[in-house]
Amino acid sequence: MAMLTAIATVISMVVFLGICWWAWSAHRQAANLESALLPFALPDETTTRPTTSPDGELRS
Repeated sequence: MAMLTAIATVISMVVFLGICWWAWSAHRQAANLESALLPFALPDETTTRPTTSPDGELRS
Protein backbone atom coordinates (compact mmCIF):
# COMPACT_ATOMS: atom_id res chain seq x y z
CA MET A 1 0.00 0.00 0.00
CA ALA A 2 2.86 2.40 0.78
CA MET A 3 4.34 1.76 -2.66
CA LEU A 4 1.03 2.70 -4.33
CA THR A 5 0.87 5.92 -2.30
CA ALA A 6 4.46 6.77 -3.27
CA ILE A 7 3.75 6.17 -6.97
CA ALA A 8 0.61 8.32 -6.82
CA THR A 9 2.57 11.10 -5.10
CA VAL A 10 5.33 11.03 -7.72
CA ILE A 11 2.83 11.03 -10.59
CA SER A 12 0.93 13.93 -9.02
CA MET A 13 4.13 15.94 -8.58
CA VAL A 14 5.22 15.30 -12.17
CA VAL A 15 1.80 16.40 -13.46
CA PHE A 16 1.88 19.53 -11.27
CA LEU A 17 5.38 20.47 -12.44
CA GLY A 18 4.36 19.83 -16.05
CA ILE A 19 1.39 22.18 -15.74
CA CYS A 20 3.61 24.85 -14.16
CA TRP A 21 6.19 24.47 -16.94
CA TRP A 22 3.46 24.71 -19.59
CA ALA A 23 1.81 27.75 -17.99
CA TRP A 24 5.06 29.71 -17.62
CA SER A 25 6.67 28.67 -20.92
CA ALA A 26 7.77 31.34 -23.37
CA HIS A 27 5.30 30.38 -26.11
CA ARG A 28 2.37 31.17 -23.76
CA GLN A 29 3.58 34.68 -22.92
CA ALA A 30 1.21 36.42 -25.36
CA ALA A 31 -1.78 34.44 -24.10
CA ASN A 32 -0.86 35.22 -20.49
CA LEU A 33 -0.60 38.95 -21.21
CA GLU A 34 -3.98 38.91 -22.97
CA SER A 35 -5.57 36.98 -20.10
CA ALA A 36 -4.14 39.41 -17.57
CA LEU A 37 -6.03 42.28 -19.23
CA LEU A 38 -9.42 40.52 -19.41
CA PRO A 39 -10.83 42.02 -16.17
CA PHE A 40 -10.24 45.51 -17.54
CA ALA A 41 -12.02 44.74 -20.84
CA LEU A 42 -15.40 44.26 -19.16
CA PRO A 43 -17.91 47.12 -19.33
CA ASP A 44 -18.60 49.02 -16.15
CA GLU A 45 -21.70 47.66 -14.45
CA THR A 46 -22.18 50.70 -12.21
CA THR A 47 -22.83 53.21 -14.99
CA THR A 48 -26.58 52.56 -15.21
CA ARG A 49 -28.93 51.88 -12.34
CA PRO A 50 -32.43 50.52 -12.80
CA THR A 51 -35.14 52.93 -11.74
CA THR A 52 -38.84 52.52 -11.16
CA SER A 53 -41.47 54.62 -12.83
CA PRO A 54 -44.37 56.15 -10.87
CA ASP A 55 -46.57 53.20 -11.82
CA GLY A 56 -44.04 50.73 -10.34
CA GLU A 57 -42.51 49.36 -13.55
CA LEU A 58 -38.78 48.73 -13.58
CA ARG A 59 -36.79 50.74 -16.15
CA SER A 60 -33.09 50.67 -16.90
